[in-house]
Amino acid sequence: MGLFDMFKGDSGEKMTPHLAFATSLLYMMSADGEMDHEEIGHLLAVLGGQENSDGSVGVGAQNQALLDNALKYRRKHSVDEFLKEAAPLLSDAQKMCILVNLIDSSLSDGQPEPEEQVVFGKFLQAFGVSETRFKPFFEVIVLKNDRSVFTQQDHPKNQAGYQVKLSVPA
Repeated sequence: MGLFDMFKGDSGEKMTPHLAFATSLLYMMSADGEMDHEEIGHLLAVLGGQENSDGSVGVGAQNQALLDNALKYRRKHSVDEFLKEAAPLLSDAQKMCILVNLIDSSLSDGQPEPEEQVVFGKFLQAFGVSETRFKPFFEVIVLKNDRSVFTQQDHPKNQAGYQVKLSVPA
């Protein structure tokens, strides 16, 4: 036992699907080395953010504990270690929910950074979800986040006769 072993404890929580969800978002948010305000806002919205009496935004006590455990886990484990531990615990619906929220988070600040794209690829692979299967979900999130259709009248998607359609996997 080393002098500092008492500080090596794990996150204090056993990995659960809910902890995996929150931790996943933290891996995506920190992929490019910084956490933007938009990403933090997305995290708070997804975890149930609420306005505090002082006007700041935070999470409720239950979600604060979840976020604290996710932050502790994120500091101590690589994304690859996390995916090996979390993926087997998740149902298909939970995996798809995480993936959709990861894309939404990565697009919340405008466009996904290359590092975010790499992290997302790791999640797809670990979750056993092909890009082909995920493409329709991706298209919906891209559409949701493309607000330029309101500010650019000459946007290609604003042209007469244009219809939004989803690609259907073969």
